[in-house]
Amino acid sequence: MTLQQEIVGNAMQMAVVNLQPGQTVYCEAGKFLFKTSNVSMETRLSGPGGGGGGGQQGQAGGMGGILRQAMGTAMQVGQRALAGESLAFQYFAATDGREGTVGFAGVLPGEMRALELNGSRAWFAEKDAFVAAESTVDFGIAWQGGRTGRSGGEGFILEKFTGRGTVIICGAGNFIDLNPADFGGRIEVDTGCIVAFEEGIEYGVERIGGLNRQGMMNAVFGGEGLSLATLEGNGRVILQSLTIEGLANALKKAQGGDKQGPTGGLFSTNAG
Repeated sequence: MTLQQEIVGNAMQMAVVNLQPGQTVYCEAGKFLFKTSNVSMETRLSGPGGGGGGGQQGQAGGMGGILRQAMGTAMQVGQRALAGESLAFQYFAATDGREGTVGFAGVLPGEMRALELNGSRAWFAEKDAFVAAESTVDFGIAWQGGRTGRSGGEGFILEKFTGRGTVIICGAGNFIDLNPADFGGRIEVDTGCIVAFEEGIEYGVERIGGLNRQGMMNAVFGGEGLSLATLEGNGRVILQSLTIEGLANALKKAQGGDKQGPTGGLFSTNAG
């Protein structure tokens, strides 16, 4: 059953979801806005299909099943804690055999997007992009290392969505959809501009230039620091026009405390 949802608004969008009887949608804690009175709300530490809910699955497995559920939930919570994600999810379901409505939103001014997963490809998103999803969509944490870590000197923590159904994500500013295959198979972007991308896209980080005069000029005065993100392959990529660091620096500057530094690059004093 397809999730009926509508994304409304302009500068600060929200998603209005119509739940049919039998449908369940979950969101990250803090993304819920409103619901009709016939929609139940339950907060759990576990993701879809995980433990911690005290349901029949754990009871059917006896003490061993309950223990496995508890350990699975602890691992999920531990992963989300290490990634800086919310520790709990909120679940919503229509009751009384009637359709219900629930609304969600992100935490920054910007766009939202509903992605339809058919089970063939996973989607990856930057931290805090997740808003809500059907219970048939699994939420996980992907640790990007390998070439990413070697090239950029750092790793990335991404949200990963698998399964079938609708997942709603958010970002800052406006969105643009690109496919690296349309640009010679590779694009290079500011590391803060990536919202989400399909499985099959290779995500890496590369230093800007070499240790020469132009490379140092890019790093010190270019506003990008030492690294750019690279996206390679054939698949859908969603970028945002506003970075969180850029928004934070603009707000601090407006308050009389410009933390970006005189160069706007490597010597930025932004602590966020």
